[in-house]
Amino acid sequence: MRFGLFGTGPWAHLTHAPALAAHPDVEFVGIWGRNPDKAAELASLHITQAYADQDALIADVDAVAFALPPDIQAPLALRAARAGRHLLLDKPVAFTVEDATAIVDAVTERNLASVVFFTRRLMPQIAEFVTDAAATGGWTEARVDHIGSIFTDDNPFGASPWRKESGGLWDVGPHALALVLPVLGAVTEVAGLAGPRDMTHLLLRHAGGTISNLTLSLDAPPAAEREDALFAGEAGVRSVPQAPWAPTEAFARAIDQIIAAAAGGPSPSLDVHFGAEVTAILVAAQEAITSGRTVALG
Repeated sequence: MRFGLFGTGPWAHLTHAPALAAHPDVEFVGIWGRNPDKAAELASLHITQAYADQDALIADVDAVAFALPPDIQAPLALRAARAGRHLLLDKPVAFTVEDATAIVDAVTERNLASVVFFTRRLMPQIAEFVTDAAATGGWTEARVDHIGSIFTDDNPFGASPWRKESGGLWDVGPHALALVLPVLGAVTEVAGLAGPRDMTHLLLRHAGGTISNLTLSLDAPPAAEREDALFAGEAGVRSVPQAPWAPTEAFARAIDQIIAAAAGGPSPSLDVHFGAEVTAILVAAQEAITSGRTVALG
């Protein structure tokens, strides 16, 4: 499959470009970035071409991978989908329900393949746990703590303007939702509070009545960093297993899924429909935090 990459930041350097260049079933056609010099530099590292024109890159490929902020990704993804290109999106797919829905509609109308890069959910240990937990059922609660401290000199993601502005709700919130939604089902109500240092606390009521509790932050004290998740219910208490931090391996699995889906295989569970569901919950959570009331989802 011929792939183009949109984005030249730390995530593109660390994960997207190396995984695309190494994949045996990918022809890495080229890179577009908002900074032409960075695009040229990254392209030279992976023996591909830097594109100055977005539409020219879209025209030359079968699929587009994104390593861009959500508000930059969404309109470009819509253009690519309307041009008939498969999408390998970063999370969250968009900042608004309207933008996410437009991408879903374009993908659906053209029968395109799509995957959203929920990093650790693509690792076998986590994927197998989620599948087993969903089949087990009988859960009365779920708890996810995704507490980071990225605004330090040694963290390349700390310089990201959109992460500083949108915080843990929008950056790590999608990862938490990617764990609980497949197990507990759709969210019907959201309540939330925001505390100091980006500490965001969400209570989600799922369609079956179970409530999940998410704690999210990007700006916690370093000593408070943690990433833990568990489900409790009739089967007891089950912790989500740890998975190695191997983003290029996870991205390679996303590539495998999109290639298989484009060839007529099953649609990936982490597709753009799922990504749009996550965006709708995050929008509702933001409203709940701002208004101080519980927000219902349709």
